[in-house]
Amino acid sequence: MTVLATGVFDILHPGHLYYLNEARKLGDRLVVVLARDDTARRLKRAPIVPEHLRLEMVRCLKPVDEAVLGDRDDFYRVVSEMDPDIIALGHDQRHDPERIRSELAKRGLRARVVRLPCLKHDLLATRRIIERILEAFGRTAPDEKALEDMEE
Repeated sequence: MTVLATGVFDILHPGHLYYLNEARKLGDRLVVVLARDDTARRLKRAPIVPEHLRLEMVRCLKPVDEAVLGDRDDFYRVVSEMDPDIIALGHDQRHDPERIRSELAKRGLRARVVRLPCLKHDLLATRRIIERILEAFGRTAPDEKALEDMEE
């Protein structure tokens, strides 16, 4: 059973590892689709680590069987190519499971969409890590709106 997970995976942290480990438990093969730099910029924020390096880092993670860059124009193109049995969503990903299910049905894809639970930890989000780094260097963290925009 193939599981597909998606994300930016900028500044890898314990939350990413938890998400990928939990996704991997849902099947026997985990494919990870990384957002392209321009896609991340358009939907969230500009990544700190460029896409080719983020891809290489994710490929090296133990639970990951395959990692690919997403399509710039159509998220579902990669889903169609990989034909997963399950699409695993992280607890904090802004994707709407019902919208995904609807689009999958329109395209004749049969993947089940699963929202994974959250692991409580203070280093689960890129924005929290950035806050701690800034604090360590005596700098003020960005305001809450800027931090929300950084959220992974």
